[in-house]
Amino acid sequence: MEKHLHIISLDVPYPVNYGGVYDLFYKLPALQQQGVKIHLHCFDNGRGRQDELNKYCVSVDYYKRLKGHQGVSTTLPYIVATRNSAALLDKLLLDDYPVFMEGVHSTYALNDERFNNRKFFVRQHNVEHVYYRQLYETTSSFTKKAYYWWESKLLYEYEKQIVNKATFWGVSHMDVEEYRKLGCKNIDFLPLYLPHWKVQGSLGKGHFCLYHGNLSVGENEKAATWLFKEVFANLEIPFVVAGKDPARKLKVLAHSKPHTCLVENPSEKEMQDLISKAQVHVLPSFNATGIKLKLVNALFNGRHCLVNSAAAEGTGLENACFVAESAEEMQHMIKQLYNQPFLVEDLDQRHEVLDNMFDNTANAKQMVKWIWGQ
Repeated sequence: MEKHLHIISLDVPYPVNYGGVYDLFYKLPALQQQGVKIHLHCFDNGRGRQDELNKYCVSVDYYKRLKGHQGVSTTLPYIVATRNSAALLDKLLLDDYPVFMEGVHSTYALNDERFNNRKFFVRQHNVEHVYYRQLYETTSSFTKKAYYWWESKLLYEYEKQIVNKATFWGVSHMDVEEYRKLGCKNIDFLPLYLPHWKVQGSLGKGHFCLYHGNLSVGENEKAATWLFKEVFANLEIPFVVAGKDPARKLKVLAHSKPHTCLVENPSEKEMQDLISKAQVHVLPSFNATGIKLKLVNALFNGRHCLVNSAAAEGTGLENACFVAESAEEMQHMIKQLYNQPFLVEDLDQRHEVLDNMFDNTANAKQMVKWIWGQ
């Protein structure tokens, strides 16, 4: 029996140039290798058509994501309402293949009675109402605060409404538990799909501490700012922040001390070079949902990783990290780790944690089993 699968993607999953798209893209070749014939449906927010996707899918369709007032709804979250396409729904109705939805963002069809008997599967990227509530708590912009608060409210009601209309797969154990608290009866843990990374942190010592991420994202900007002001202002150990589109105020802050600097918009090769040369990856988070790809990348390709509990709790990565909460605790651990060589024993610990969890082939086989019972 041929295995056909519709995948509704919240974004065009190529090029793989930001953290959220890794799981979207690397899932495609892994499923193709298991004989799955993928019918991909992408909501395009400006990334455009990508020929690379045709290598892994039997069909690829693109739909414009709605913008502004077109996506405003009093009952649906904005991230869902703006991914409403009649053309997509019509295509799904042409057959009875199972439908896999990337994120709560892509679940508009769950509200359509024409699909009441369809097999739906949802990849849960975050507990979205918690994620937006934490964005509300961390942003300083009044306009953004208002938007995040309202979106969180709508998402809470929406997620409660859909939790038993599909089978869900979470990216972290904590997110799985949060959905069970919402009443979800059919949810399992499915690890991220990744590039063919191997555990390869360099032995010995590196030359600086590093925070990396998309610096145009408010949460990442806040983490970098906190590190500059609260942790490294009086800790004269070299500290580098690297990432995409930093704000001017972050650039000014980065160059206010002789031992701190910022690398703006590094290429993928440059970023991986920084990751491999750093001695300590300092990666606190102000958001406790989902899983941080920056942390997974550092664990595969870097030396010591220092996080707070929000960055690692419930991810299964806790045993591969050092954990500190306050600025003072961070400073104490950084002083210790900066002079502590990365050893074979540390690599062995990484292998123990990462090798089985992030196995694209095994995870694709598990998906096939869950969807088709094979």
